[in-house]
This record gives sequence, C-alpha cells and structure tokens, in this order.
Amino acid sequence: MAKVIAITKSAATLADVEDRFQLSRSEDSAFFEEWQGAFSEANDSEATALASLYKRLQYHRADGELLEGAVMLLVASPLLELAGFYDFPYKLKSEASVEIIIDDSEEILRGRIDALIVQDQLWVLVLEAKKTTIPLRSALPQLLSYLMANPQPKQPLFGMLTNGDEVLFVKLVQQSSAQANVQADAEAGARYDLSRSFSLYTVSSEINSVFQILKKLGPRLV
Repeated sequence: MAKVIAITKSAATLADVEDRFQLSRSEDSAFFEEWQGAFSEANDSEATALASLYKRLQYHRADGELLEGAVMLLVASPLLELAGFYDFPYKLKSEASVEIIIDDSEEILRGRIDALIVQDQLWVLVLEAKKTTIPLRSALPQLLSYLMANPQPKQPLFGMLTNGDEVLFVKLVQQSSAQANVQADAEAGARYDLSRSFSLYTVSSEINSVFQILKKLGPRLV
C-alpha cells in the first residue's frame, strides 16, 4: 500500500523539491518575461479600486498580523476579481484537493491549495495564502509541488505567493522545448523562475504592479 505524505512535510526545502521532481531554475532572462517590461496604466475605476484595496490593507494590518483567511479576503481575492479571473472564460475552484504520485516510488504526496483557477481542467494559476509572518520563499517548495501536479505538462503554469505584505510570482514549464523563447532550456527538463518580491505593505505603487502582472498573465491562460 502506498505511503501517504503531506506536501507540507515532503516539500520541506527547495532542494528537496528540485531533487524529487528534477526541477531547476532557469538562467534564461527571457524565460519569465511576463512579469517584466512596461505595463499600461490602470484606468480610473481600476486605480480607485486599487487605492481602496491598499488603504483597507493598511487599516487592518495596523492591528497586527493577518492570518490566511484575512489575506485571502483583503489581498488575493480582490486582486483576482479586479483582474477579471472570476469571470468568463476563467473558472475558480476554492480549496481544491491536490494529489501528486511520484513515479518509480510508492509515495503519494497529498496537500491542499488555497485557490486554484481552472480553464478547461488546466491548472493555470495556483495561489498560496500564508500568514504574514511566514517569508514568501519558505512557501516556494510547497507551491512548486502543487504546480507539478499539473495534468497538462506542455502548458506553462504561473503561481502567485502572498503573505499579505508581499507578493511573489512563479513560472514553471515542465517541457521547456515547447517554448520558443527558452531555447537554452530545450530538452533540459522542468524549469521554473521567480519574479522579484513586490511589497504591498511598504510601497503603495507595488499593488498596481501586481495587478498589471495579473492582467498580463490573463490572456496567456486561455
């Protein structure tokens, strides 16, 4: 009988995940171009909504640390809604179960995701909401494990990590040879890369940057 291991325990470190799934970070600067470059300015209604979101976050954050539920309500959910991910053609499944079966072993890794956007059964965006006291990069091994559960490995996946104070984007491609802009990674196995960390709590303009990246990701997910 297969041994069941919680993802939070099996994905303790980045080295664990890279070894288990044969993952490596891409060195190609063009691999994760979606978070880089110039972005269009938010329109008036979007700018107003973002300003309200930032003000609300500051108000509640002043009372102390935010737990996962509050981070989801105050940061993740409003940003996803404003970027259009709650409307056609996107589908959202909340708290979807994830099961990962490791090839050539008797281990089954199981875990829970906080939010999952699905388009035609394709996992296109995985979002992990963690306590504000937890550094974003400490949740990266868990997020990469979830992304590796993708049932359509030819499609790139994008993740978003937030603890309420900061946001970090992740891109993962299981079959790099399918991507024309990552020739250096061709046939080299699964690759991932990270954006820089965006500080929602300390820099008011960063929330606009996060929103614009989500909008830029949208057309790539359909």
